[in-house]
Amino acid sequence: MADDLGDEWWKTQPSGAASSPGSVLHTLKTGDLAGSLTPQLASLHGRKGLTILSCWMRRPKSQKPSAQSRQVEAEASDGEGGGDTAMTQQERAPVPALSKKTEQPKECFLIQPKETNEDATKTRKRKKKKITDVLAKSEPKPGTPEDLQKLMKDYYSSNRSVIELEELTLPDSCFLKANDLTHSLSSYLKEICPKWVKLRKNHSEKKSVLMLIICGSAIRALELIRSMTAFRGDSKVMKLFAKHIKVQEQVKLLEKRVVHLGVGTPGRIKELIKQGGLNLNPLKFLIFDWNWRDQKLRRMMDIPEIRKEVFEILEMGVLSLCKSESLKLGLF
Repeated sequence: MADDLGDEWWKTQPSGAASSPGSVLHTLKTGDLAGSLTPQLASLHGRKGLTILSCWMRRPKSQKPSAQSRQVEAEASDGEGGGDTAMTQQERAPVPALSKKTEQPKECFLIQPKETNEDATKTRKRKKKKITDVLAKSEPKPGTPEDLQKLMKDYYSSNRSVIELEELTLPDSCFLKANDLTHSLSSYLKEICPKWVKLRKNHSEKKSVLMLIICGSAIRALELIRSMTAFRGDSKVMKLFAKHIKVQEQVKLLEKRVVHLGVGTPGRIKELIKQGGLNLNPLKFLIFDWNWRDQKLRRMMDIPEIRKEVFEILEMGVLSLCKSESLKLGLF
């Protein structure tokens, strides 16, 4: 039956292709056999004759025939017998790949440059010094007028000329005796203002205060108000900070009654001056809570936001009043 199917297939081929078996191999090499196989011929895939064809179809064009494949083709052309099982085993046997001379990998060593002392110092992360670390090791020193003068020069040196910086210099006569860290607020105020009772009785102007105390926070302002009970007596004290109190409410209170003492933060005091609720002309004493430190051991003037607002208040008329010697500055 296989011979009959083979004859039928040879008849279907063109005259040039069916003349000899060699032309069949030529057809196989060119890859035209896949389109010319009939269903009957495809069922005879296990035959020897078709094994040769399948070997030629599976072999890549670029690969030369191996010794094993040439041997299979020679046995098939001689017509030597063999069962279908033996041929399928030969067909399934993997074709050995071409032996290529594998090059041995060469070892490569990278020589790292030696780390110098300069590189070692650069790679080390320097721990930033905090204000708390510096102040914890240093002994507390009382503030002096020179400290305020130096802070003002450092603050305005970037945007002021030399002549303008000289104009900002305050005379020594405008400064009161500084706190030597032995006074309470009441004892310090009694020392710098022994005639407070007389000044308080003569003050009758609204929207102003006789003594203004500037501190860093609202909580600190409440502490100062409680600690000055022995000094203030019957004086009217007003809280000038932003916590739970609106600006308009404070303006109305200043317009309604006479206030002798004002204690607050620089931000709210600056806003009251801007809105006209607080007049600085009747002011006689301006006290800075200079030496007090918070939980981080920072003074009021160590905080950039507060320092900026304090200097803005000084430019709103405090400097001119100090130069006219109608206003005195104190560092508590």
